[in-house]
Amino acid sequence: MGHEPVGPRASPDAAVAGTAFYDAVEAAAAALYLRALVDVPPDVREALRQAYERERHSVSRQLLGIILRNIEIADERRTLVCQDTGTPIYYLRAGTGLYLDGARVADALRRGTERATREHSLRSSVCHPVTRENPQTNTGYRIPAIHWEFAAGADYLEVLCVPKGSGSESMTFLRMLPPADGVAGIRRAVLESAVEAGANPCPPCIVGVGIGGTADQCVALAKRASVRRLGTRNPDPEVAALEGELLEAVNRLGIGPQGLGGDTTALGVHVEHAYTHITHNPVAVNMQCWRGLRATGRVRADGRTEIET
Repeated sequence: MGHEPVGPRASPDAAVAGTAFYDAVEAAAAALYLRALVDVPPDVREALRQAYERERHSVSRQLLGIILRNIEIADERRTLVCQDTGTPIYYLRAGTGLYLDGARVADALRRGTERATREHSLRSSVCHPVTRENPQTNTGYRIPAIHWEFAAGADYLEVLCVPKGSGSESMTFLRMLPPADGVAGIRRAVLESAVEAGANPCPPCIVGVGIGGTADQCVALAKRASVRRLGTRNPDPEVAALEGELLEAVNRLGIGPQGLGGDTTALGVHVEHAYTHITHNPVAVNMQCWRGLRATGRVRADGRTEIET
């Protein structure tokens, strides 16, 4: 039985996604999942190089050199940067100029993830939470995790693939602060989280911080912040200033690369926020390891695909 597009048309002249589109989404998911595992984004490479140049501690400088060499070897051999294939997450931005079936998109993402795992003999990092049975596909009930956003007027689907490793994902924190704690309470929550995380998330990290919203929304904001491109800033000037303050404060902790001390504990601190209830202020922290795993592509209605390089 065929599938018909569901949901309201955003515009009368929206392009209708056909079979070629969903096939392309599957192929894009497979390509992006693999790319995120074998390629370190340019902004992360540059941040690591800069950290190496300014590092004053000999052991930490040596570790940063090893990390950079690890990236070179992965480039030369076209192999994984790290053995952890992570839990696959897809962040989607659907243009209102594209009429699609969300269920078919989700199915295509699942198939693409399984295809990459099978064709490239990737370790399967996904299992049942109770029985621990591993289907060996890097997929399962409600996995891949999929998050939707919408882009007014765009005629494509943007796909951001983030395979989230266990070491960094395990270092996730949520604190429901009283409003009276103010900005000082936010700073304290972030620094306490960084200290508790220590070497576990494979620093130097990208620290994602969520502020406000509801408890579940706040954690989602922190994770979204952790995969933002390094060098970008929150559009709210007050929040952007807080990002700079937190980066300096986290790096003053001296945890350093792999937790052995040094000048660079974080390559960046990104904050995403939402308005929240007047009686509380949620703060969440989600770490991303030094690999900065992510890969982005766009798929158009006719199946044309662009992979960001």
